[in-house]
Amino acid sequence: MRRLYLQVYLAFLSILLFFAVLVAAAWHHGALAAQDQDTLDGAAVLIAERLPSGVPPADQQRALGALAATLRLNLSLWSEDGQPLAAVGERLPFPRARLQSGWMPARGGPVGILRLPDGRWLVARQRQRRLGHGGIFVILTLLAVAVAVGAFPVVRRLTRRLERLRVGVEGLGAGDLRARVQVEGRDEVAGLATSFNRAADRIEALVGAQRTLLASASHELRSPLARIRVALELMGAERPDLRDRVARDIAELDELIGELLLASRLQAVEQLDRREEVDLLGLVAEEAARHGAEVSGEPVTLRVDARLLRRLVRNLLENAARHGAPPVEASVHASGTRVHLRVCDRGPGVPDDERERIFAPFYRPSSRPVADVGSGLGLSLVREISRRHGGEVRCRGREGGGTCFEVELPRA
Repeated sequence: MRRLYLQVYLAFLSILLFFAVLVAAAWHHGALAAQDQDTLDGAAVLIAERLPSGVPPADQQRALGALAATLRLNLSLWSEDGQPLAAVGERLPFPRARLQSGWMPARGGPVGILRLPDGRWLVARQRQRRLGHGGIFVILTLLAVAVAVGAFPVVRRLTRRLERLRVGVEGLGAGDLRARVQVEGRDEVAGLATSFNRAADRIEALVGAQRTLLASASHELRSPLARIRVALELMGAERPDLRDRVARDIAELDELIGELLLASRLQAVEQLDRREEVDLLGLVAEEAARHGAEVSGEPVTLRVDARLLRRLVRNLLENAARHGAPPVEASVHASGTRVHLRVCDRGPGVPDDERERIFAPFYRPSSRPVADVGSGLGLSLVREISRRHGGEVRCRGREGGGTCFEVELPRA
């Protein structure tokens, strides 16, 4: 796409070029010269008195020389049929196909012509050499270059500020809430930059307040849950069915709070807390042993946040065991600079139009039963953790039925 400064710059140069062409055409055709025919005819009568006809060529030469000295012009005198009669200075061209006095384009610049009453032609040009066509175009070219060179910094400065504003908007849209734009000048662009910074400040404050509220609420919920758990232990064995149901609810709430706290922490920090070398296949094997999943692949060492990567693997295996069907299979393979982790099951699968939406927080696929447990944050955390490590996760169908979740991570 053509940059804005180039569009403005080229438009300005086009206007300048069009103006130069008009000036050159007007100059070439003598459109800028005054051509009052009555005045020229009167001048021809007066000059004819100084240049008598029918006299010897030497007398005409002397008379033309005196007139040229008086007017300080180069003069050439031609007969009506184009024969040279006399000349002072450079010989000027015969005005062929001309019927009356005026201006005529010629080599070296326009010349003035007078048709004397007896039919002779007097051609005149200033002694100080006037610019020819080439000189005119040189001047216009230099003018164009000067304007182009002078206009470029002005246009570039304007569009450079717009480009910085675009970078700031893209940064804010990408999630960098600290993105701001430097305010320069007092024009409309500066006003737009000020408005953007003010809006970015407001957005950062609102999102920060929301994150703080989410983290605080999740933390505060832990206290009443702990009290409920203690009260449940004190109930004893009088109502084992009620005790088991309440225990499951408490476990589910505790899992939800843990996922909320993790999601809030991932949103609050700009970079991962720590990185260490982890054998991905060994980590997957440890988690798969708890869920009875099959593991295959090759050992691959990654430099990652071990706790977050373990949480990613655990959420995928729990999702497959909870919503899929056995056998659950996990595999690890390396391909160039990328590492691929796959967790597959033989469950009912996920509809094609929902394979992207299931990574949204609290989203429940339409194929999942209403009574099915789960907070809806597990896969959202999987995507967030993979992206924090420079990777991505995708949901794909499996040949023969089922679902496969593929996590792609950078090896370095």
